[in-house]
Amino acid sequence: MSDGMFIQTRKSLRNAIFTLREDAYDSSGADSFSAKSLHADDLKYTRLLGRRAIEVLDNQKLDEGVYRLVLRDDAIAKTAAPAQFVNLYSPDSTTMLPRPFGVASVDGDTFSLIFAVIGKGTAEFSELKAGDTVDALGPLGLGFDISKPAHYVLVSGGLGVPPLICAAQAIAKNKNCKVTAVLGYRDNHFADSFMKEYVDNVYSISNAQGTVITLLNELEQENHFDFNGDLPIVVLSCGPMPMMKAVAHWTHERNVKCQLSLEARMGCGYGTCVACVVDTLEGRLKVCNEGPVFDSERLGWE
Repeated sequence: MSDGMFIQTRKSLRNAIFTLREDAYDSSGADSFSAKSLHADDLKYTRLLGRRAIEVLDNQKLDEGVYRLVLRDDAIAKTAAPAQFVNLYSPDSTTMLPRPFGVASVDGDTFSLIFAVIGKGTAEFSELKAGDTVDALGPLGLGFDISKPAHYVLVSGGLGVPPLICAAQAIAKNKNCKVTAVLGYRDNHFADSFMKEYVDNVYSISNAQGTVITLLNELEQENHFDFNGDLPIVVLSCGPMPMMKAVAHWTHERNVKCQLSLEARMGCGYGTCVACVVDTLEGRLKVCNEGPVFDSERLGWE
């Protein structure tokens, strides 16, 4: 969609997405619009810029089949929260569905994405070069809650690292927080250097050496985590589902809060197609606009 749209942020009205043209937008506020058109005065809407072409600044190969794409878009760069994602659209009109990518970092009016080539769509994005443009929509979804002072432990597996780099960048601005990164890879540790820009302690492991749970247990044995200290420990995690379930179990056993950024196959990315639902204690919820971040307790993962 090239026109503006509104999406509901925290409440749902018949699971609807309402779209309107820019010239139909009531700049006096969403309340008057919702009261006149939806009869729901108490609902709050967030304005989401529509699909648009954005500029490619750089495309770097980090590892075999892994790329870091740098793009310019002022709205995404200045509003994206850690774990929010951006939909990129293929220039091939026969490829209907966009590809969602978590924002990896922001810098002024630019942002970066880190992704793996796993099919035709992502292969096309790997061939983008500086000066090209690509259609994008975002930022989308609900991000990590990093509003309170804490010892944040960032746990990722494979291509789950991008939203955690973004989280580390944001948390680094809060001097009352401590951050530890625990990163798991299949082989090459391609994201350590990006994480080290924002985190003093980065611990990483490859599959041949063990898992992120191996590292968490070792750090616990070395008294790296003070479970009874003034700073509560909060785990933020993203990666393969089995890994995140193991992380959720590890945190549950220690009574530690855990926020998980889920990965799911998506259609639209903003809640209309219902292709990305996940089972929770509250029923089936949409990963794209009711996530991708969920508390482990909300998912019932213990």
